[in-house]
Amino acid sequence: MFKLCLFLFSSYSWGVAFQNSLMKNKNHTLKSIASTLNLSVTTISFVLNGKGKEKKISNEVIKKVLDYVESINFRPNQVAQSLRTGKTKILVFMVEDISNYFFAKIARIIEDLAYDKGYRVLFCSNENDDTRSRDLIHLFYERQVDGFIIIPSPGIKDEIEMLIKNNIPVVLFDRYFEDLDTSYVVIDNRNAARKATQHLIDNDFKRIGFITIESQQNQMINRQKGYIEAMENSGLKTKILEIPFRKIEDQNTKKTIKKFLMEGKELDSVFFATNYLTRTALEIIKEVDQSLFEELGIVTFDDNDLFKINTPTITAVAQPLKQIGEELMNIMLNLLREEKEQNGTQNIVLNSELIIRNSSIRKNSVK
Repeated sequence: MFKLCLFLFSSYSWGVAFQNSLMKNKNHTLKSIASTLNLSVTTISFVLNGKGKEKKISNEVIKKVLDYVESINFRPNQVAQSLRTGKTKILVFMVEDISNYFFAKIARIIEDLAYDKGYRVLFCSNENDDTRSRDLIHLFYERQVDGFIIIPSPGIKDEIEMLIKNNIPVVLFDRYFEDLDTSYVVIDNRNAARKATQHLIDNDFKRIGFITIESQQNQMINRQKGYIEAMENSGLKTKILEIPFRKIEDQNTKKTIKKFLMEGKELDSVFFATNYLTRTALEIIKEVDQSLFEELGIVTFDDNDLFKINTPTITAVAQPLKQIGEELMNIMLNLLREEKEQNGTQNIVLNSELIIRNSSIRKNSVK
């Protein structure tokens, strides 16, 4: 009998809790909320869309609305909102490889900034592949996202132009199309690479190799130009290895890098154009001849937590991640606020920082 009573009591308690949950989550509307709070539907809408202060609604009323909608677990119908406003409050962040340290760090910065403004972000990787880029752009365009932040693959200029002509906000970063008028945020790759190479020269390295990606995109071209300029200005001979992007993890590619680094001891230092090339080379060195860490000067483009703890620590060109993320979102938010066609573009070029660590200091050098 006791067990039966306990079961009935538990069932009743669960039923009450379930009924309360249903009541708490029933389909409330802006109209019903306005009626309950004795406010206008417009006021409720402004508060829920984060425009309360902009519309000069008092802090007391804003708090009253927010506290009430939280108490009833109200979630606006996003589909209905998008149909009414023409906005989905969704942005796309498309990069080469979202797992890469550099892109992942910026992605998190973008996510936080967008969230604070009421936007959500969809992240995707295009693998620097045009077909994949086109598929993703058309997919999200058909889903009517509000804007795109894109690291473009080489052959998608027409797709970017299509978005702009259809008044979809687009911001490029890391690279851009020189013959397409669009907003972008990049760093001064040429100057950064020149300074990094000059740093090696100033530390008595003379046979400096450069390992880069085989690419016609301007960020990689400018990094190579910066290296060449510093070498030629010092009367030194360049030695360049270009790796196809899609073959970085290929075993033959690793053999090629190994040969470039070790054959004939022709190099006394090497400058890597990307952090993933550096990571691959470090793996090769640790496998075959760790004494190269003592013999070779090493500089990489793009810093990484790995480079801070490697032995030796690795000198790196560090891009201003926080500033890049903030500039990208500032431009995007300005474009989203434009009611008419996009007029004018913003082109931001930022400086980087060379973080000097042990790998680029000449061992046993005498100045």
